[in-house]
Amino acid sequence: MIDGVRRAIPSPCIGICSLDAAGRCRGCLRDGNEIAGWLCMNDAQREQWMQDVLPSRVLGAGSLATALPDGERLLRALNPLHTAPSGAGWNRDELADLLPPGPPAEAAVLVGLVPRAQGVQVLLTRRTEHLRSHGGQVGFPGGRIEPGDRNPLMAALRESREEIALPPEQVQALGYLDPFVTISHYRVTPVVAVIAPAFVPVPQPAEVAEVFEVPLAFLMDPDNLRQVEIDHRGRIRHVLEYSWPGQRIWGATAAILYNLRRRLEQNA
Repeated sequence: MIDGVRRAIPSPCIGICSLDAAGRCRGCLRDGNEIAGWLCMNDAQREQWMQDVLPSRVLGAGSLATALPDGERLLRALNPLHTAPSGAGWNRDELADLLPPGPPAEAAVLVGLVPRAQGVQVLLTRRTEHLRSHGGQVGFPGGRIEPGDRNPLMAALRESREEIALPPEQVQALGYLDPFVTISHYRVTPVVAVIAPAFVPVPQPAEVAEVFEVPLAFLMDPDNLRQVEIDHRGRIRHVLEYSWPGQRIWGATAAILYNLRRRLEQNA
């Protein structure tokens, strides 16, 4: 109860409705009986499932996330999957005088974490040079949210399959970062997910020139992030940038990684 108004407890369903080898839904981590039983639960029971039972299954046996060191801290740092974050974007005020009138276009990207023996890696792509929008730039798999996408998660997964052939059985979504507004007037919702180390990307050549990985530890180190000046239509703007051998990781991509770092720092 908040200010006399009863707070509805959302369903754990996130729109991914396929079963894993144990007979549980890959999206909400419940079996058929548990899904059917949701309607019979009282609020206290639902709250316990949302706060205790389901988070423990995210990191449970057989989960891709079990390979993530400090996975519990990461889960605490993320917005839950069952409700996409609202808000205009954490950087919206910085661009208020640069954006056109009207609502932004909605987009979603997949911040893929790959657990490897040498440490967790972040999967990134470099767009093909000939693309009209952001050609040659480094980013995450993702794109515009289409009318058929139930939520940003579904859009990020669909785009990842189209761009790098990421199959649903080799990815486990964990939660959302905060929405970010781009200078091209997109509101981007990042989805953080674990990608199986065995995944072999197949770039869609019309969109993706290269798929590569960068250590998460490098990207979470404040010493590796800098602010640079760029000229945007005759005006000086300050944007974030990482220097990685052979690649320039900057702009929205660097800002999304900065948001991940800040949320992790707040949940240390």
